[in-house]
Amino acid sequence: MDRREMDGLIEQHIAAEMAGDTAGAVAMYTEDVVHDVIGSPTGPVQGPAAAQGFYDYLTANVRNDDMRVTHSWYGEDFCVIEHQCDAAITGEFLGVPGHGREISFRMLHVWEFRDDRISRENVWLDGGSIVAQLTAPGPAPVPG
Repeated sequence: MDRREMDGLIEQHIAAEMAGDTAGAVAMYTEDVVHDVIGSPTGPVQGPAAAQGFYDYLTANVRNDDMRVTHSWYGEDFCVIEHQCDAAITGEFLGVPGHGREISFRMLHVWEFRDDRISRENVWLDGGSIVAQLTAPGPAPVPG
């Protein structure tokens, strides 16, 4: 799979995720996809339905405003992409209530591909930065 094809699948995935289309976010996964958000209490999950459960939770709690690529690396059947994310935490994230607070954090995705689809997604979040921003002193904005 070439870089253009990988980027196309990833862009479709992220666009659906940011639009709150959880079914669309997993539509480009293989039937046996492994979705692994490092540190998640569920651990790695397998299959589009299980991954969609994660996105259902995420979109109910987080309004993802921007996800910018800062670095990317490509191999024959994988790529690694670092993003800078801006989001508002409308529910809770990493077990911390957000109260609508806006945060910015780094995220690293490790993607694997098979049969022209995404076969694995690992997500690494800068949890320390997220928690520090969510628990910082001072008033959080009122969700509006």
